[in-house]
Amino acid sequence: MTAGLPEPVRHGDLRVSHDEREAVVERLNTAAAEGRIDLGELDVRLELALNARTYADLAPLTADLPPDVPLNQEPLVLKGGMHGESRTGRWEVPGRITVYGGMGSVKLDFTQTDCRLPEIQIEAQGQMGGITIIIPDGWAAETSRMDSGLGGFTNKTTPQRLPRTPLVRLTGSGGTGGVVIRHPNSWERRKQRRLQER
Repeated sequence: MTAGLPEPVRHGDLRVSHDEREAVVERLNTAAAEGRIDLGELDVRLELALNARTYADLAPLTADLPPDVPLNQEPLVLKGGMHGESRTGRWEVPGRITVYGGMGSVKLDFTQTDCRLPEIQIEAQGQMGGITIIIPDGWAAETSRMDSGLGGFTNKTTPQRLPRTPLVRLTGSGGTGGVVIRHPNSWERRKQRRLQER
């Protein structure tokens, strides 16, 4: 070894990033939803993943799991057109959704869905009508790749994410109509409680 040069570092000793920890957390949540690991083991592995410092810490947590299958199904495509479009109530949530606000706007309401996916990818193009996305309390949104456009982008969600809930990855542009992602407002919460009481 040449004098003055640092010793080579083994791959397992390299430090992991926040994104790499999050990817393992997502894979573990998926494995639990598939019945590959039980909830007790999930909690243990999640704790280890969140505190992992190196690849050697992280690798064993998914070593006995098959590779995660990428989202390859056709995305749900919604277009506001002239008269608007919405998805509310109980509906089947796919892993990928593409939304165009059009002239009439689009509303996506996930609050009554029974979604067990670890992640939902939404491409939102606000266009003229704009887009409103409503996610339940406990769901979190990752919006760093959203462009505000002329109409703006507003994220009114809280960063706290409950275990075994989807992470919404939002990309796209606010266009001229704007894009808003939020949790239910007080009127929507009252409406949901009335529906649950029936």
